[in-house]
Amino acid sequence: MHPLVDRCLQYWPAFADPVQAEDWFQQLRSEVVWQQPDITLYGRTVAIPRLTAWVGDAEAVYRYSGIEHRPAPWTELLSEIKVEVERQVGDRFNSVLLNLYRDGADSNGWHADDEPELNPDHGIASLSLGAKRRFRMRSQGQPRRPLGHLDLASGSLLYMRAGTQQLMQHCITKTRRPVAARINLTFRQLGG
Repeated sequence: MHPLVDRCLQYWPAFADPVQAEDWFQQLRSEVVWQQPDITLYGRTVAIPRLTAWVGDAEAVYRYSGIEHRPAPWTELLSEIKVEVERQVGDRFNSVLLNLYRDGADSNGWHADDEPELNPDHGIASLSLGAKRRFRMRSQGQPRRPLGHLDLASGSLLYMRAGTQQLMQHCITKTRRPVAARINLTFRQLGG
């Protein structure tokens, strides 16, 4: 792995045991109100290639890709998971973006989570549930250089420390191989 990755990321491959991870996956898949908003890319409006939900404190309004997300209130399960994640990474969060990748055709293109609403003094914690997917990384500057990848398994927790988004981009690419559904929770701190 690239030294930059070691400096920017912490990874716990078994944050949640398999039984707990499966239970969380099933509850979230059925309880969350999933949406598929449209975004405009290069003058063309398309549905984002995954389902999403935005949950958080009332003031945690988030804008990305031209979409304004008003948070749904915390559920009991998401509040419990948030407390465990905060304890593990030593950071605090007021919101979570949930992504449901239904199969290998669902993806998230190259990006950095560097919107102005995000507090730069906090990192982003990413919990994976369900099918394993490849998390690719590359440098933010030009030329963009590959930095490696992690195969994020169910129950794994990845913490991108404060400042990581200014140094690297990441993505979950499409795959043609058969892959089951995956839910990813990215805990964030908006504002102070």
